[in-house]
Amino acid sequence: MEQPFFNINKTDGNARTGIMKLPHGVISTPVFMPVGTNAAVKALSKDDLFDIGFEIILSNTYHLYLRPGMEIINNAGGLHRFMGWNRNILTDSGGFQVFSLAPFRKIMEQGVKFRSHIDGSYHFLTPEKVVDIQTILQSDIQMQLDVCSPWGISEKDAAQALKITAQWLDRAKDQWRKRMDEGYTGKLFSIVQGNFYKDLRRQSTELCIAADTPGIAIGGLSVGEPSEVFLDFLGWTTSLLPREKPRYVMGIGTPDYILAAIEDGVDMFDCVFPTRVGRNGRVFTHSGELSIKRLDKALDFSPIDAECSCKVCRTYSRAYMRHLFKAHEILCSMLASYHNLYFLHNLVKNATAAIEQGCFAAFKRGFLEKYNRSAIINVS
Repeated sequence: MEQPFFNINKTDGNARTGIMKLPHGVISTPVFMPVGTNAAVKALSKDDLFDIGFEIILSNTYHLYLRPGMEIINNAGGLHRFMGWNRNILTDSGGFQVFSLAPFRKIMEQGVKFRSHIDGSYHFLTPEKVVDIQTILQSDIQMQLDVCSPWGISEKDAAQALKITAQWLDRAKDQWRKRMDEGYTGKLFSIVQGNFYKDLRRQSTELCIAADTPGIAIGGLSVGEPSEVFLDFLGWTTSLLPREKPRYVMGIGTPDYILAAIEDGVDMFDCVFPTRVGRNGRVFTHSGELSIKRLDKALDFSPIDAECSCKVCRTYSRAYMRHLFKAHEILCSMLASYHNLYFLHNLVKNATAAIEQGCFAAFKRGFLEKYNRSAIINVS
């Protein structure tokens, strides 16, 4: 009998810790995954990622399919060899990227036709082709092609998007099984959609459970909805999912959302947010987000965060970081992005320890009381 690839170690309320056995090593959960859209996490080297301690990163099928293309990556021996990363990779199916190209795409039951944002060329992706692309990439976890719908659409439109997503799941699973029979070892995750209609979310969840993929992702959240709506639908959707499968919420990367997800029993999350805001002069601290661009940082020779032990905080001051930003030095993006990813990785490590000790609720409350108290002041 095949051994389960995901095991829960400890629970504290709904929060839980576990391990996941993947082709490129074991990862501990809960886990935040940095986003390397184009086979690179912006402003960081793979050695930086190793140094912080990441066991899995995310890359994107849509972008890699367009550039450099599958021929090059296939000739390189897969994405891991191409980018020199010997740990795990999860690849997004490209559904969100297609969603964001609304004026340039047409969704139909067979698949999606879209224009490249690079050169305007036309392409057609089917759920089967997306599985094949991710097989070439040798993704440790691959996602089904789905239809991501925006905040504010009608229930009728959301139901149609869900209908197509469900059909695509069946086809993706069949293709994934074929590739497994040929020796592919990556896991397929289904994706819960249904927009912000609970009856549709329930229906989508039931379809994902019936498909029995190794893991289940919660999609279609953090797409512009108010935070109270996000929290409501996150907790409600997670409560419907089977306990024994890993749960992945797509596209969240702020401390408050991450801690809310962990509290609801989510195991995996990713977002471009920490590196994107880092490149724009915003950094995480235990007292909230901090803008290093502000004039009052010009003579501030304290570290970004006195409670952080990353190499940036051990070495450089806020004043130096502000100087780098104002001088348009690339090093600012590198250091700020490193710090932000280290901060989130350390936050999840501490949350894991709190779950193991049975005190996660107190940990979350204490962290957010301090973090949210001065967040607005620091970012202004």
